[in-house]
Amino acid sequence: MDTAPTSAQPDHATSALAIDGLRYRWPGAAADVLDLPELHVAAGDTVFIRGPSGCGKSTLLSLMAGVLVADSGQVSALGQSWAALSASRRDRHRADHLGYIFQQFNLLPYLSVLDNVRLPCRFSARRAQRAGAGAAESLLRRAGLAQTHWHAPAGQLSIGQQQRVAAARALIGSPELVIADEPTSALDEGLRESFMAMLLGACAESRSALVFVSHDSRLAARFARIIDLPTLNRAASAEIAT
Repeated sequence: MDTAPTSAQPDHATSALAIDGLRYRWPGAAADVLDLPELHVAAGDTVFIRGPSGCGKSTLLSLMAGVLVADSGQVSALGQSWAALSASRRDRHRADHLGYIFQQFNLLPYLSVLDNVRLPCRFSARRAQRAGAGAAESLLRRAGLAQTHWHAPAGQLSIGQQQRVAAARALIGSPELVIADEPTSALDEGLRESFMAMLLGACAESRSALVFVSHDSRLAARFARIIDLPTLNRAASAEIAT
């Protein structure tokens, strides 16, 4: 459940993200992994989602981003239901409006750091226009990545450095919704603090909503809302009951 005060929930047309009656079951599974009655995220909101491994956090993020489509119910991003779009239009909507920090980074190892950060702008003219000249360099400076690394292939960087490159890539072009899956897992304490300041600051400046999943409960106090997924997820409650 939410453990911090929240404002009145917005409707679908004004939400960065809206979930209603979501149910999802992996193919071949005997039971739903997710059964969520409702979750709305307003523009500029910051939401911390917590829960143990295996409770469906990464699956939920994939549904939020339209990578997966719900079996029933509705998931909408920026007022657009993912289920109402073809696969190609989901890709376009995602490219234009979402930044995603993957748990495994998903950088292209043979491309330079700068080219990895600029990649969303190659797929979205909207993001490219909003980014403008010098945006990738600015984000990398803000992420604390030395200029000496910018032209190196991303695969040559340390895990912690790659994590910061992935964050800069997600933030370029000020997407309205940023989704982060365990983005601080490879960072030590000092880098974790500067990373969080960069991520939250960039989202606040662009009014991007941020949905952030982490096992690190020390980070939760930085967010406007905290959601305990096993409490919200009726599928988890049903499993406990049986």
